[in-house]
Amino acid sequence: MTASSLLPSASSLLLLRRHALPVGRRSRPVAPVRALSAPATLTQDDLKKLAAVKAVEYVSSGMVLGLGTGSTAAFVVAEIGALLSSGKLSDIVGVPTSKRTYEQALSLGIPLSTLDDHPRIDLAIDGADEVDPDLNLVKGRGGALLREKMVEAASDKFVVVADETKLVTGLGGSGLAMPVEVVQFCWKYNQTRLQELFKEEGCEAKLRLDDGGKPYVTDNSNYIVDLYFKTPIKDAPAAGKEISALEGVVEHGLFLDMATAVIIAGKDGVTMTTK
Repeated sequence: MTASSLLPSASSLLLLRRHALPVGRRSRPVAPVRALSAPATLTQDDLKKLAAVKAVEYVSSGMVLGLGTGSTAAFVVAEIGALLSSGKLSDIVGVPTSKRTYEQALSLGIPLSTLDDHPRIDLAIDGADEVDPDLNLVKGRGGALLREKMVEAASDKFVVVADETKLVTGLGGSGLAMPVEVVQFCWKYNQTRLQELFKEEGCEAKLRLDDGGKPYVTDNSNYIVDLYFKTPIKDAPAAGKEISALEGVVEHGLFLDMATAVIIAGKDGVTMTTK
């Protein structure tokens, strides 16, 4: 796979401005950059590719990188692999957040390691399932939330890439799953407790199943209980603490105050918001 194969056709490319990645303050969102010519209709995958390519601009030779999991993160990993293959990047070490990402990165010739050997990561790049106005996230619909949170918490900078469909006014607002990883022992007990915890938000808790109808098992041999909210979570930090306090809960998909920058690709261009 080459870097050029990751991009939409020339008629639909959007010009991406280069920006430094400031840390420690919130800047105004970058104005969308208009298409060079009237673009063809961009698919969701096209938008993910644009955001991924923009994020990889912040990768420098010699970095230790956290490699995310999911459809958008796969474009990031592919772009890094292409730049390594072409010689435009060198001396990269990747710390993958899932077996799936490990296998993809290995196939692309990206040198890999673990948090045990590289406990400090220069930059992590990953997708998100929801992004709120404060750059808080829901992640983990791909099933890798525990490893993602461990790697991204160990990173000096965490850049999120997503398309505009992931924007919400409040976490849980998409009505899609907010995952909670739980131990297999008495999972139903925790499913009931999680649903009761958020009854005011009209929460429905469901055990995640695989394509064969059996319980989905994470890379850490746990189950996932997905929470579906009828209204957004009222207090995400408090919700995260309450979930984590339940015995048998391993991790939850609320990634709060972790993102350094969020790159969003929309049909009119690419925007970036930083903290």
